[in-house]
Amino acid sequence: MANHKHPQGERSGDRIAKLLARAGVASRREVERMIEAGRIKIDGEVVKTPATLLESLKGVTVDDSPVGKPERTRLFRFHKPGGLLTAERDFSGRPTIYTALRNALPKDTPRLMPVGRLDMNTEGLLLLTNDGELKRAMELPSSNIERTYRARTFGDVTQEQLEELIHGVTVDGVRYGKIDANLERRTGRNQWIELTLTEGKNREVRRVLEHLGLKVNRLIRTAYGPFVLGDLARGQADELKKHELQPFESQLKRAGLL
Repeated sequence: MANHKHPQGERSGDRIAKLLARAGVASRREVERMIEAGRIKIDGEVVKTPATLLESLKGVTVDDSPVGKPERTRLFRFHKPGGLLTAERDFSGRPTIYTALRNALPKDTPRLMPVGRLDMNTEGLLLLTNDGELKRAMELPSSNIERTYRARTFGDVTQEQLEELIHGVTVDGVRYGKIDANLERRTGRNQWIELTLTEGKNREVRRVLEHLGLKVNRLIRTAYGPFVLGDLARGQADELKKHELQPFESQLKRAGLL
């Protein structure tokens, strides 16, 4: 195996898990599981550790199939409707985002991975990429990428109560970081609230609003970092242009996240 070195020696190249993620094989975590399962080989020899260093993916196979050269990084927007799982498959047969994406994307689109998740009943902007490293960087809490949501709620709340969320809040023992929340408009006891946060913990927006005594009856993500839902129709997807993606990638690289 002349084309790779183990981490004990002089370090060179990148970790195999990082290279395979960048090539769109799977996320880095999934690649590590594939290595544990013995599915990845170099020149016919099973890779034992995700710390294996490589200069390139030459000679690397996944399930005995050669890995192609990494495609350029691509990022897509999808307007996720409610009622779809952010998952590749669901063993109980519930519909997933991939069911809708089959109709929304061109046939030659590469394998895409969702950046983060949206709950089954949450709608709005879901980003998808073919690059596992970009996915990972955008999901890291340390990247501090803002996500913006609009929530339609029922109940009584004041702008003052919402402003308290800027200091963070603890709900059922879970600490949530600062949330910038604003009352948009009210009709009787129904109101739309806009919330911007950087953590995106599981069901964070719903839990925080329920903690304030509100019932959330609709939740829409409108932005993730610099990328916005805009007027993208429900159930539709499109690809972000290079000039929209590159400044953001450069920012992540400067921060040491890519």
